Amino acid sequence: MTTQKSHVDERAARKVAEAARETEWRLPSFGKELFLGRFRLDLIHPPTEPDPEIVRKGEEFLERLRAFCVEKVDAALIEREAQIPDEVIAGLKELGAFGMKIDEAYGGLGLGQVYYNKALMLAGSASPALSALLSAHQSIGVPQPVKLFGTDEQKRAFLRRCARTDISAFLLTEPDVGSDPARLATTATPTEDGSEYVLDGVKLWTTNGVIADLLVVMARVPKSDGHRGGITAFIVEDTADGITVENRNAFMGLRGIENGVTRFHGVRVPAENRIGPEGAGLKIALTTLNTGRLSLPAICAGAGKWALKIAREWSRERVQWGRPVGEHEEVAKKIAYIAASAYALEAMLDLAGRLSDEGGADIRIEAALAKLYSSEVAWRIADELVQVRGGRGFETADSLAARGERGVPAEQVLRDLRINRIFEGSTEIMHLLIAREAVDAHLSVAGDIIDPAKALGDKARAAARASGFYARWLPTLVTGDGQRPGAYGEFGPLAAHLRYVERASRKLARSTFYAMSRWQGGLERKQGFLARIVDIGAELFAISAVCVRAEADARDPVRGPAARELADVFCRQARLRADALFAALWENTDELDGRLARRVMEDRYVWLEDGVVDPSIPGPWIAEAEPGLSKAENVHRTVP
Repeated sequence: MTTQKSHVDERAARKVAEAARETEWRLPSFGKELFLGRFRLDLIHPPTEPDPEIVRKGEEFLERLRAFCVEKVDAALIEREAQIPDEVIAGLKELGAFGMKIDEAYGGLGLGQVYYNKALMLAGSASPALSALLSAHQSIGVPQPVKLFGTDEQKRAFLRRCARTDISAFLLTEPDVGSDPARLATTATPTEDGSEYVLDGVKLWTTNGVIADLLVVMARVPKSDGHRGGITAFIVEDTADGITVENRNAFMGLRGIENGVTRFHGVRVPAENRIGPEGAGLKIALTTLNTGRLSLPAICAGAGKWALKIAREWSRERVQWGRPVGEHEEVAKKIAYIAASAYALEAMLDLAGRLSDEGGADIRIEAALAKLYSSEVAWRIADELVQVRGGRGFETADSLAARGERGVPAEQVLRDLRINRIFEGSTEIMHLLIAREAVDAHLSVAGDIIDPAKALGDKARAAARASGFYARWLPTLVTGDGQRPGAYGEFGPLAAHLRYVERASRKLARSTFYAMSRWQGGLERKQGFLARIVDIGAELFAISAVCVRAEADARDPVRGPAARELADVFCRQARLRADALFAALWENTDELDGRLARRVMEDRYVWLEDGVVDPSIPGPWIAEAEPGLSKAENVHRTVP
């Protein structure tokens, strides 16, 4: 019975996700076209000129934020005490930092995505805990879903509070539910008169949840007469009876974040606090995360810029064997990677942010690629910085300062950045999500073609023809590059890299088409293949963003030549990575790895674990999370 219900829930969740994609899929998308083998440079170049008023307001706010971060934020104190001081949070409220993306009509700054990204980059460089606080509040907390799906009454009731006084959090994950929200166990039971819902359940990893005033909670409404039921979104006041913050979680990095475990026991929520209709919760969550994911690339881009500054200064200062370490080839390669990648991360961030602000485009793939790529590259940048710094890279900033040296928190940045490969969709989940968006949406138009349970018959072929499936895919089988001599000439020396992207995108589509014909419905289970397809697309997207950014920078007499140098080196590095991924599509150890992993789980190699002890604290792998009255102390902290 439980298994049958979970399958029903999974099918329902998939239908909701597909419905959410239907209308957006008709909008233009550079990323979508790239995976289809169509290099639509016109969708991202030339960039539109930003609104001068938005630029003025954005720059003025960045000036105030920079001064605040320099004068009021003690990053070492936040790291040491694992808490952002109340006066810092109060100062951010006074600046209007909690309302950057909220319209001015509701007391916000109305800055848009580009300047919101710049602000997160700046705040995160002062302390990653600050950017986590601000992004959890605005990117996935109450403001974003209310702005997109809320009623006028909800906007008037909550957006002004979120802009200036209240902190919000987003509660989706549960102890036994991570990337599979269809298994959500928290319930919201309607009262008999329909005026309220009663929440029961437990939520895990509630960023900002320890100090939040307002919560966005995803809960399952039971189906009943007059109630369609399904996963639904609610705005919940922290002061409601029956809410207990049972634990403030601690992590290897981001030690200042207020992340906890929240229990709901008979919590009554007014029906007017429901966001959207019943059953729309997954659509709201997925749509919120589409743009919300851009906060992580902003934080990663900021870390890349800081790492470049430290690498540059240290590699020139530190001398070994009579030469600055930066002149030794092994170190020079790391510096070049950091510099080129830092430029690329900002280029991808700016492009995705600009597309978001301009509207009229489906940026799900671009935002997801930016999140995936930035989180992986920033982690490697931080790792390379630690290596360049040597023993001092492994030593804490406090320890360095205590013995009279500059307290560079390189090891902290490495720890802080690690979570971005997991936050808001782990790398593995992002691979599957992007593959579904970029590939499966085109497979699905063929209907029965991708269903392994159905024959590949006349009906399926007719559906494919009617949908235009073949018309879209067959041109990608053309082996010639079809490029004009001198194509993209306005990009000067970078034109060759754009021609590479055009050829490679067609090769990517051909590879995907071949995989479809080879594995048909089994393609979904070829996660190693799909991950490489996505990673190739990410490299091509990064090259495109970098060339567009460098062309825009070329108008600056100082920055122009230097930007093209950075762009050229990055593109060459990215092309080598893409070529290696293409080769690995067909030459890999995926099947061997899967077979070995199954044997590991079957205890075939337990003998290999002899000779060590396990220092883990005893306990279950996953804690019991039965709804009911909390036996823990409420550790919720009110921020003045």
